[in-house]
Amino acid sequence: MDLDPQLANCRDYWLGWGIADRSADSLVYYRSGLANPMLNGVLRLSDDNVDDAIAQLAGVPWVWWVGPDSAPETARRLTDRGAAKILTWPIMTIRLDRVAEVECPPRVKIETVDDNVGEFVSTWAPSLGVAPELVDDCVRVETEWQNTVRVVARIDGQAVGTAQMLDAHDVAGIYVVTTAEPHRCQGIGTALTVAALRAGQERGLRIGTLQSTPLGTPVYARMGFETVGEYNLFHVPS
Repeated sequence: MDLDPQLANCRDYWLGWGIADRSADSLVYYRSGLANPMLNGVLRLSDDNVDDAIAQLAGVPWVWWVGPDSAPETARRLTDRGAAKILTWPIMTIRLDRVAEVECPPRVKIETVDDNVGEFVSTWAPSLGVAPELVDDCVRVETEWQNTVRVVARIDGQAVGTAQMLDAHDVAGIYVVTTAEPHRCQGIGTALTVAALRAGQERGLRIGTLQSTPLGTPVYARMGFETVGEYNLFHVPS
């Protein structure tokens, strides 16, 4: 499978958090201005001007994504500057015609969210470490997005999990797959992922992609996802 469209889909998602697409330039970054490191970051640098990239994120917490589309020496330049690797996220992919049906856990109902973006964000925010005072700003950003499908899992009417599909670059990118802590390890995340992938298939897409946490990697592997690369996330001292 061609990795480039999957990387471009990932860039589009995170660029939605703060800046117009700059992928024609050597530096691609996003800056929401919100006090959460995942909501500000460098996605790609194709030259060696690390300090210029760092300057763009001054004043906010942020991360640097080093992936297959980064300049070869990026990780070394960052560590030479005192940066520390904090996460490794496998890039995983699946053909949508190979997504197996799964049985929804008892009492769980999977629904598409059309208008209630506030509920959607409030549900995923704790899992991503987004403070309650930032939720309204996140809702404002989410409301502006297009070509997305949001799904929630409900138990007795209460939203307990989320997933989002971004239709971009002929790929179904899957994001914010979360489950509220009391309801984890029950198959809800798997059911949400399948629902999001089906939304992509209904749009005529053939490939699904996501960036997995280490905890989620074996779950996605059992679903048929294959690891095709990885992102290493760095914290860079100011």
